[in-house]
Amino acid sequence: MQLFNVYPLFDIEPIKGKGSFVFTENNTAYLDFYTGHAVVSIGHSHPHYVKKLSQQVQQLGFYSNSVQNNLQEQLAKKLGEISELKDYQLFLCNSGAEAVENALKIASHLTGKTKVIAFEKAFHGRTAAAINITDMKKFKPAINTGYPVEFHALNQIQSVKESLEKGDTCAIIIEGIQGIAGIHVPNNLFLKELSSLSKKYNVPLILDEIQSGFGRSGKFFAFQYSNIKPDIITMAKGMGNGFPVGGVLFKNHIKPAFGLAGTTFGGNHLACTASLAVLEVLENEKLIKNAEQLGAYLKSQLTKLPNLVEVRGRGLMIGLEFDFPIKTLRAHLLYHQKVFTGSSSHPNTLRILPPLSITKKEADLFIQKLKLGLAFITEKSKAKKSMISQ
Repeated sequence: MQLFNVYPLFDIEPIKGKGSFVFTENNTAYLDFYTGHAVVSIGHSHPHYVKKLSQQVQQLGFYSNSVQNNLQEQLAKKLGEISELKDYQLFLCNSGAEAVENALKIASHLTGKTKVIAFEKAFHGRTAAAINITDMKKFKPAINTGYPVEFHALNQIQSVKESLEKGDTCAIIIEGIQGIAGIHVPNNLFLKELSSLSKKYNVPLILDEIQSGFGRSGKFFAFQYSNIKPDIITMAKGMGNGFPVGGVLFKNHIKPAFGLAGTTFGGNHLACTASLAVLEVLENEKLIKNAEQLGAYLKSQLTKLPNLVEVRGRGLMIGLEFDFPIKTLRAHLLYHQKVFTGSSSHPNTLRILPPLSITKKEADLFIQKLKLGLAFITEKSKAKKSMISQ
């Protein structure tokens, strides 16, 4: 049997990791400033995380949601405390896409309507409703185009208001920070206006914090910069530091009912243990503050780079837009400078998503290697121009 070949793969296989580095079989170290799409939040093989998961798997790895699981209660309590969102309810699932599907389903139950307001360049997942509200037409099969959706310009409130006035909207969904689009931040005023309109028209506001949540932005959730309280929040990625965990937070005014949502693997014993371990490390090592401080430091240094158009983002969710396509730069960083970075749907934008546990020394090492990569690109460009002139 062969693999279903849907991923373009780099010719590198990490076999172990520690902190901000991953290592190949010959023990070559790679600085990880991408963390597998912002998943590894507290660093690779964190000892507390490894200990907790090892202990749990020796006791009980899984049982279904038909029995009591005190780990779910512990997780909900700890999450409410650290996020300062005690007035929400937690539903656990397996992934970001599943979280979005459940958020939209509950919103439709509440309103009895179907149209979703989303935003240009948005990415919310690859399952049925989630891919339909993702602004990537080439990945949508015909079966997924039957859900009504409108894509509006980010940070432009008037068209959203006009759409809500029609009275046919099921939900508004927006990323706390647009990730795959190239790190675009909805401004605070825009989020406040969205929140006000959602209340006025009785339409649930969903904040997709799948990539930007769990401390990555320098606050627990990126929307907290705007001091709003959305009706529904989706989360995943950094929630389990690599173990598949997703979740949805519902404001307390949204009432649950048996059968309204369900999942086989969501909230299992190992998933809860992984997420609890992440929260404990975030709290004990003050990693959200570290993300805020080192993110600010990185941005201040990165603005000095040549060929830079813009630095975007918050905390350790940073986009670097250059005046050239970054494909060659990214490959050079990986194969020659031994650094993992991320791409985006914008060909000129490099995504920087390191562990929240990085040190200033590692931040400086990244800057040094990025400068070497940019010097390589500059020399390559000069050589190409010289050949053309000849």
